[in-house]
Amino acid sequence: QVQLVESGGGSVQAGGSLRLSCAASEYAINWGCMGWFRQAPGQEREGVASIGQTGSTAYADSVKGRFTISKDIAKNTLYLQMNSLKPEDTAMYYCAAGYPTGDRFLVRYEYTYWGQGTQVTVSS
Repeated sequence: QVQLVESGGGSVQAGGSLRLSCAASEYAINWGCMGWFRQAPGQEREGVASIGQTGSTAYADSVKGRFTISKDIAKNTLYLQMNSLKPEDTAMYYCAAGYPTGDRFLVRYEYTYWGQGTQVTVSS
């Protein structure tokens, strides 16, 4: 069973930065693909970034150049560094693990295990 626990969310002004962390159960950090998703009230959950076993990454167009996904295998932890935050980045952020097929790295249905989420609020 893969367990994922997010932390690091909070409130920040536009232009600020936050780093999210996702503590994964042993071996999970290198299990298939891990990703960050977000969901704003009334909206669908959308993929933000993913990282594969080899370290290959994928990003949503809306966050390219601002967000960076990384993982520390020794610490079993996934990270999402978020810079130049915008009010439209406000959402609940979720960590997920799965085995996406093809290039579906940011498709929510490709992921099996999910954390409980951490709230990010960006004020203008």
